[in-house]
Amino acid sequence: VQLVESGGGLVQPGGSLRLSCAASGFTFGSYDMSWYRQAPGKERELVARISSASVIIRYADSVKGRFIISNDKAKNTVHLQMNSLKYEDTAMYYCNAKRGSLNYWGQGTQVTVSS
Repeated sequence: VQLVESGGGLVQPGGSLRLSCAASGFTFGSYDMSWYRQAPGKERELVARISSASVIIRYADSVKGRFIISNDKAKNTVHLQMNSLKYEDTAMYYCNAKRGSLNYWGQGTQVTVSS
């Protein structure tokens, strides 16, 4: 099983980034896919989740209206479009795949919002 994140980087406040997570080694369409983030000294928190059937989408209150999660089942990829980025969005962003007791994590991609 592999989850490989990409798309992180340094961006100015108000800017945008698009994170991608390429999945392999499991039945992508059967898993709920999520993005989490962890800032230094803080606990890992859920940013956005899309259910396996793409019916249920959930966002953290702090990113509602700014971030959009989507998945491309043909490419086994989940994206996180991040707009109107704020300093407080700075964190390591992790891709997660979950189905029942099965729970997989990527290595993370760093997002830094700074002027």
